[in-house]
Amino acid sequence: MHKFLDSELIETDISSIEDRRLINEDLSPTYISERSWGTYNIAALWVGMGVCIPTYMLASGLIAGGMNWWQALMTIALGNIIVLVPMFLNAHAGTKYGIPFPVLARASFGTAGSNIPAILRAIVACGWFGIQTWIGGQAINSLLIILFPSWALFSWGPAVGFMLFWGMNVYFIVKGMNSIKFLEAYGAPFLLLVGFGLLVWAYLNAGGFGPILDQPSKFKTDGEFWAFFIPSLTGMVGFWATLSLNIPDFTRYAKSQRSQVIGQAIGLPPSMVIFSFIGIAVTSATVLIFGEAIWDPVVLLSKFENPVVVFVALISLVIATLTTNIAANVVSPANDFANLSPKHITFVRGGLITAVLGIVMMPWKLLSDYSAYIFGWLVGYSSFLGPIAGILIADYFIFRKQELIVADLYKHDGVYSYKNGFNLKAIYALIAGVGVALIGLLIPSISFLYDYAWFVGFAVAFFLYLFLMKQKN
Repeated sequence: MHKFLDSELIETDISSIEDRRLINEDLSPTYISERSWGTYNIAALWVGMGVCIPTYMLASGLIAGGMNWWQALMTIALGNIIVLVPMFLNAHAGTKYGIPFPVLARASFGTAGSNIPAILRAIVACGWFGIQTWIGGQAINSLLIILFPSWALFSWGPAVGFMLFWGMNVYFIVKGMNSIKFLEAYGAPFLLLVGFGLLVWAYLNAGGFGPILDQPSKFKTDGEFWAFFIPSLTGMVGFWATLSLNIPDFTRYAKSQRSQVIGQAIGLPPSMVIFSFIGIAVTSATVLIFGEAIWDPVVLLSKFENPVVVFVALISLVIATLTTNIAANVVSPANDFANLSPKHITFVRGGLITAVLGIVMMPWKLLSDYSAYIFGWLVGYSSFLGPIAGILIADYFIFRKQELIVADLYKHDGVYSYKNGFNLKAIYALIAGVGVALIGLLIPSISFLYDYAWFVGFAVAFFLYLFLMKQKN
């Protein structure tokens, strides 16, 4: 652990590489002078990304699914502690060498093959972009109903709200990240204020925390609980499985390994647990107040009678969702798409591709109910991302022992070119990891493979990759 935390930072000058097809400004390694993020910056990044509506809905979904408050909170806390491990490990190369996720993937998948994990991760990010945009759009639709009550009769209102919020995101993508920096500092605090406001409302209207936290589990047997808990835990890990891959996109700016490890440890689990508790308590209160579990905060806010309170809360929600969406769901896929053709795809073009695919992913279906969100979306895509994490970690820590020739990551004829730019062994391991996890979806008798999709895929790909890499070609 001491060696892990105190690993020195390495700077690589790639300006002398004549073939620029694998290089652009966004994919180049950062200089040591650019690695200025300390522990506070890393922690603040995670607080900003963790305090979001999907986190609230994650916790609410567990309550709606039948868990009591402590079961839901335990599931979320455990999932976030587990996902910290691949988060720390994949962050290491980004901090040490200053390289982003798509470039790190070139070491194991090949200079061309790295597009496979990059695009898989990018597609998931497009789905998240769509989800956040749908949430923001519904907040705008609710605002329009407050301003123009007859708007509630317009059946296309939710779609119009979605496209309006989508347009706001596209505006900031085109204008660049700097155009939204003035909002980033206020996004998470705004959402925390709304969350604590809902918590106070729940406390006052449900008769205190006693009745709220006394809500029993809906599971009649231990078997029913475990059948819900196992895929739920996978969903909790899957929630941040995306960032556990592309965390180098952010930690390439970290001052040291110690900064990225401590920053993530104090930023991610606490913020997720605190904001999740708000979602859990408020959703439990809605059962007492309305007779049903309302897991969507926009729907809940629309039931409030004071239009001023609702207006301020929804404006805060729109701002917070906008900043979170740009930071968490545009930066990384834009880099991933740029990896396809660094010469032609810039950050803005990559961001616009993300925005368009976010519509194609039909987020309104992903958020149709808690089971589609947790068991369909989160568990489903974790079957693809778990194997990628297994391969990256096996390659960097076991096979290469944390040593990379960074310049060759940007060359078509370097050590990471393999066969025509593809490392078939990594691709075989990826297919095997995904295949084993998804078999459980097709064959009910072994459904546990899908329930544990991220874990199963990670383990299969990890060990198969190492086995294949040790074989002679």
